[in-house]
Amino acid sequence: MAERTERTIMRIWSGKIRTVDREVYAAYVDETGIREYRSTPGNLEAYLLLRDLPDGVTEILAVSHWESRAAIEAFAGQDIDRAVYYPEDDRYLVERDEVVRHFEVVPPA
Repeated sequence: MAERTERTIMRIWSGKIRTVDREVYAAYVDETGIREYRSTPGNLEAYLLLRDLPDGVTEILAVSHWESRAAIEAFAGQDIDRAVYYPEDDRYLVERDEVVRHFEVVPPA
């Protein structure tokens, strides 16, 4: 990634699934949310992070990096703080954030 001089926005959503569903759900998210993030103009990068917890649950973070609020709106709609879900999410998620967190990314000096 080229060095940026302007501030950008990191978008972070989290949820939890049963660890037994880990690979199937990761593939599903890659085909839906991550693919949609990456195909939206103004998306700089997107990742799915997984962390198995000791109780048979896996924590999920969907992290995406955006040029601007307007770019996020193109993906999420005007209320960028509201999470975006896909049809099969209810089948897998045992816990989910309804609110997405956004952080301003300060480029190195």
